[in-house]
Amino acid sequence: MKYGVATFVTDEGIRPDVLGKALEERGFDSMFLAEHSHIPASRETPYPGGGELPRPYYRTLDPFVALTAAGAATTNLLLATGIALLPQRDLIHTAKEVASVDLLSGGRFVFGVGVGWNREEMRNHGTEPRTRGALMDEELEALNLIWTQDVAEYHGRFINFDPIYAWPKPVQKPHPPIYIGGESEAALNRVLKFGDGWLPRAGTPAEELRRVRQWLADHGRPGMPFTVFGAGRDPGELDGYVEAEVERAAFMLDTLPEAETLTELDKLAELGRRYS
Repeated sequence: MKYGVATFVTDEGIRPDVLGKALEERGFDSMFLAEHSHIPASRETPYPGGGELPRPYYRTLDPFVALTAAGAATTNLLLATGIALLPQRDLIHTAKEVASVDLLSGGRFVFGVGVGWNREEMRNHGTEPRTRGALMDEELEALNLIWTQDVAEYHGRFINFDPIYAWPKPVQKPHPPIYIGGESEAALNRVLKFGDGWLPRAGTPAEELRRVRQWLADHGRPGMPFTVFGAGRDPGELDGYVEAEVERAAFMLDTLPEAETLTELDKLAELGRRYS
């Protein structure tokens, strides 16, 4: 099993270029960066983890900019969004950002996406929370067209544009792998239809991982790679991931200053090597 990290890069923690280099030096294969454009002051939507919203949520760097910095400092590290909040992003700008990072990194980008949870944040972007899943399905269809066709157009319920030219095209063909987050029935159907990989969160039982793998195979998608997002350190859980044929555990990395982060990475690398 491969091992990477999932983290929030902020203005108060280690720089993304320093982090990327440190990960590559220690044998990590990937870095998944979270995204929040902003945090509404109302805080009406409860934090899914319970309690107060952690400080890093308020201070995240743009993941595409941060991943570009990390890509310039590394050679082989996979650069991933984990997750990009696609329903609250401009579609055409997103297509260009993904293709640009993939081009500049030499084909090392992984596009982790999800529908998000903060309803006030979505509304500030003009997104209706109740239809964000249907919106994202159209966005994924339209992105595929923009990345793979010289002249692309799309006419749907939510996404609508006449023929356009959009370069650069991604280095990876037909496009960077799309890893879809979420464990709901709707999310799994999205994985089946649009995904190149599944990005379940830590805490997803090994039995569920095995069930989903068989379900995907039964529906014509055998062998899809799974990355567990925000994996913990419990040996029993990690053993379960191995038994469920998980491709990668992306360990949750707290947002800390450089020196403390490097110490934590040494511990995580030692743990990861036991399962690789």
